[in-house]
Amino acid sequence: MNELLWIGFLILDLSVLLLLFRIFGKVGLYVAITYSVILCNIQVLKTVELFGFTATLGNVLYGSIFLATDILGELYGKKEARKGVMIGFSVLMIMTFYMVYALQFRPAPSDFAHSHLEAIFLPMPRIALASLTAYIVSQLHDVWAFHFWKQKTKGKYLWLRNNLSTAVSQLIDSVIFCAIAFLGVFEAKVWWDILLTTYVLKLFVAAGDTPFIYLARRIGVKVA
Repeated sequence: MNELLWIGFLILDLSVLLLLFRIFGKVGLYVAITYSVILCNIQVLKTVELFGFTATLGNVLYGSIFLATDILGELYGKKEARKGVMIGFSVLMIMTFYMVYALQFRPAPSDFAHSHLEAIFLPMPRIALASLTAYIVSQLHDVWAFHFWKQKTKGKYLWLRNNLSTAVSQLIDSVIFCAIAFLGVFEAKVWWDILLTTYVLKLFVAAGDTPFIYLARRIGVKVA
């Protein structure tokens, strides 16, 4: 059941990203980066069983950020791709600060939400530190690698540079994030399961987004 839900969400999320791009152009991609970076850092707190392994949620949303920056880089250049990266970085910092700040307010006797917000957002500083570090390193590497391979292939083989840049960047991201966020939190076997499945699932997302980047390039001709 989880596997079908995960695959369905992958198709849904990438389709929504393309729809936003079709309607709003590159602004739609910035919107997708914004909601993805917020929601994936909430979803990542939930662990599930996928394909026989323990994994965290949030991999689809996080993987779609790489697709968004690759589309920006392909159609609008490295500067716009870096801009997308920095928008996501800024949003994550602001969200973390605002939610931790909100938890400092003393709840009213009638309040029912405070304990639930604590359960979600009190772990957020460590998750956010892990995510911010992994995000900025891996995303900037992805932008650099995408354009490196674009230059090497003289603008050909979009599928190759999309997958090569993302595969290495996702490995960097997974190692940094899991080391900061979960090392010492889970026992060793669970930690390795999370690291390996996180990376494998991100690779699956990277492979799955290949048709979508070609569709985005066709859409880009109409919205540019």
